Amino acid sequence: MTIKDLKPANVFSIFDEINHVPRPSKHEEKIREYLLDFAAKHNIEVATDKIGNVVMRVAATPGHENAPVVALQAHMDMVCESNDKNFDFANSPIRTIVDGDWLRADGTTLGADNGIGMAAALAVLTDKDLVHGPVEALFTVDEETGLTGANNLGDGMLTASMLLNLDSEDDAEIFVGCAGGVDTTCLFTYKRSFAPTDFHYFRFDISGGLGGHSGGDIHQGRANANKLLARFLYTLGLEHEIALCEIDGGNLRNAIPRAAHAVFGVETARKEDVRVAFNKYVADIENEYSGLETTLKLELESCDKPEFAIDHATSQALVEALYSAPHGVVSMSRDLEGLVETSTNLASVKMQGDNQVLVTTSQRSSVESRKWDIAYQVEALFRMAGAEVTHGDGYPGWAPNMNSRIMHLASDAYEELYGVKPAIKAIHAGLECGLFLQKYPHLDMVSFGPTLRDVHSPSERMYIPAVERFYGQITRTLEKVANL
Repeated sequence: MTIKDLKPANVFSIFDEINHVPRPSKHEEKIREYLLDFAAKHNIEVATDKIGNVVMRVAATPGHENAPVVALQAHMDMVCESNDKNFDFANSPIRTIVDGDWLRADGTTLGADNGIGMAAALAVLTDKDLVHGPVEALFTVDEETGLTGANNLGDGMLTASMLLNLDSEDDAEIFVGCAGGVDTTCLFTYKRSFAPTDFHYFRFDISGGLGGHSGGDIHQGRANANKLLARFLYTLGLEHEIALCEIDGGNLRNAIPRAAHAVFGVETARKEDVRVAFNKYVADIENEYSGLETTLKLELESCDKPEFAIDHATSQALVEALYSAPHGVVSMSRDLEGLVETSTNLASVKMQGDNQVLVTTSQRSSVESRKWDIAYQVEALFRMAGAEVTHGDGYPGWAPNMNSRIMHLASDAYEELYGVKPAIKAIHAGLECGLFLQKYPHLDMVSFGPTLRDVHSPSERMYIPAVERFYGQITRTLEKVANL
């Protein structure tokens, strides 16, 4: 069985087309062209704004012209993570595999976040059997790395009074709130020195971690490769002088880092001590993550002497800061049971240029003051370590509205179709809804989607039976709005 055999056929066929179009964050040119071509092919009204967002509009089914306008909203870009470091997301299609009741990709992120939302919206616009009022579909750019499209939405792009955000990840759940977030970057500037000639050099690699979404999966207790890397280097530095030559870990601010590596040296006479310490460390990590991180791999190999090293004072400050930096859940919500209130992700460590190391972190909270509190804690720590710290603009949370009309309609639609009353929840991940609400304060919104697992990682997969329910909920909700 292939994706072309899956139901609903109109949704999966469009999703398959989308997955043949490269769409990394900040490089949505090709997927935008696909959307414009789609609109032209189906004679759909279409417009774009300066930042690159696309909106399409279709008229109401005859007799429902006076119904409220409903927007279907999804983002164009996808997180690009691969088990193959040479996979070219800028030019290569995503290869999908039907694995029982799940759809996954061949060693990469699947792109169901948020390709399935796009596909469902486009299917609605071209489904002649549906009953609906006026419908517009908004596709935003760069959601994953900066919410750039939602932050810079052009005037007139939304005319709807109700919005269905199609970017959630659990069947039979409707989300009415989300966390706000802010990125904090910490820049270390170091002096290059020649790597000592009387040292033995090692490459320490961490790979195969589960990773995952830094919002939706942060409470799972998964390994952070950057933290594991810093822990070993710090404890080793308590006993030995270390020449740190190279360090790299993680990629995306909103993904828990799955892999990291460092190149370092110790006095040649101490090289066997390092191997002994490493073996003990591996045993500790395997014990701590037993049953959870089943594919996590830690490797230590001798390597050639690099030409340069980071000066000792900066490398020590960097390692100490990475080791001390908070990561994971900071607090749980007292209002909604099981909801993470505040968290932080030590996302990436990257050497750049000849003398800099950039550390990127991401903070989230459903309480605005606590979002900034944890961001300032990260700032204080890295400032003490000598880094230059800056914060991004951030994005607001979305406060739940339990009197939402569209929430009740979407909930009733699901229950009527499938006999289950969906749970009403808030999500710790960031959604674009908070930004839409800033521009359109009276917009009535909910978010829902099919079941996705391990998004933002190569293990990302989508539960196939949930897609039909997802599409059914959309179409029945539109029908109910049309009959208001």
